Amino acid sequence: MRETNFLIENNARHLWHPMAHPAEMHATPPRIINAGEGVEIVDIHGKTVLDAVGGLWNVNLGYSCEPVKKAIRDQLDELPYYSTFRGTTNSPLIELSYELAEWFKADGLSRSFFTSGGSDSVETCLRLARQYHKLNGQPERTKFVALKKGYHGTHFGGASVNGNANFRRNYEPLLPGVYHLPAPYTYRNPFATTDGAEIAKGIARLFEDEIAFQGADTIAALIMEPVLGAGGVIVPHETFMPLMREICDRHGILLIADEVITAFGRTGAWTGSRLWGVKPDLMSTAKAITNGYYPFGAVMISDKVAEAFETNKTAAGSIGHGYTYSGHPVGAAAALATLKETKRLDVATNAGARGEELMAGLQALYVKHEFIGDVRGKGLMCALELVSDREKKSPAAKDVVQKVQDAAYEAGVMVRTSGPNVILSPPLVITAEDVTRILAALDAGLSAAEGK
Repeated sequence: MRETNFLIENNARHLWHPMAHPAEMHATPPRIINAGEGVEIVDIHGKTVLDAVGGLWNVNLGYSCEPVKKAIRDQLDELPYYSTFRGTTNSPLIELSYELAEWFKADGLSRSFFTSGGSDSVETCLRLARQYHKLNGQPERTKFVALKKGYHGTHFGGASVNGNANFRRNYEPLLPGVYHLPAPYTYRNPFATTDGAEIAKGIARLFEDEIAFQGADTIAALIMEPVLGAGGVIVPHETFMPLMREICDRHGILLIADEVITAFGRTGAWTGSRLWGVKPDLMSTAKAITNGYYPFGAVMISDKVAEAFETNKTAAGSIGHGYTYSGHPVGAAAALATLKETKRLDVATNAGARGEELMAGLQALYVKHEFIGDVRGKGLMCALELVSDREKKSPAAKDVVQKVQDAAYEAGVMVRTSGPNVILSPPLVITAEDVTRILAALDAGLSAAEGK
């Protein structure tokens, strides 16, 4: 590795970072992270902090999961790559497809299609949804319905169903035929209520109205996150996803669950869909499937959707879609090892228990710090929404939110900010002591932003 001075001098000079303004990166270069161990990371200056971001929602097992690293090393020695396009496959991939069918059996999903990550998985879901309806003799079912505040990646399809203008405006016009419903957001919504059940019913009515206006026979799918992640950790009422499922069923619309964040235990359940008692038709996954150690994703497919393809006898049933790294053998080996460790450690149970502790602590911070407007979360995905005025719900200024992040880092914990939100998504193997560290650092960050 190059010497420290070289790295600091060239930080962000030749590299554009995702989700960042290049000029801002020049002005304030990003932190350089050099090492990780357990649930901690170490920056280039040797400072060790607890990673309450979990990489990017994905390092569920922490940074020193030896079984996953060993699986990657061993597979590189045996078969570092081969294509899975028609005519060839590989052993770890066959095993992984079996394991995933077992893993997602409770969600009604039995087939898999492999990708390089979450955006790829979402794109695959959108394509398969349209193709499914063509195979069933309904080629006009091409439209998609999504939720405002929802996040579905960065491909043109995913950006089109995204419900946050920050990820859309600079790239419009996007895919036509996409329509958005309000988010199930108790803190800010157009229904003038904080009653989650009433908000769920209101969105359901708007969904029915949109279906009537567009024509049910023109809509391919509804896509939604069971818990909205990047949009600010928006947790719907328990009735919301079942309501959406029932409406989709009644109108022949597929339900796509985007579980790139929520799959594999983060909410305290093995999937977000299972948390709400819903079986989707398609599910996008990635991130924690390899603990973040290898770029990999999987789309899970229901029997209903699979049957339309597998019983088709024409070229229309052929999957004219795929990626060079679909089913990469190293990624498959990493996923197999990750699934095994994820089950062995029962991280979903730990996420539920530590999540309750974290939420209780965040509620205590709400009482102490006036510019916390809202506290929300499920399992180990939580958020504080910061405001300049609680009564008016005015979003906190960008520099205030940045002060919270910077001071929390100095106090020993990495947190993530998005708009007025401070987002927490630590590894699912954190302890009660780690929760205490996170809360103490947040307290310090909030106090610093208040000038205390």
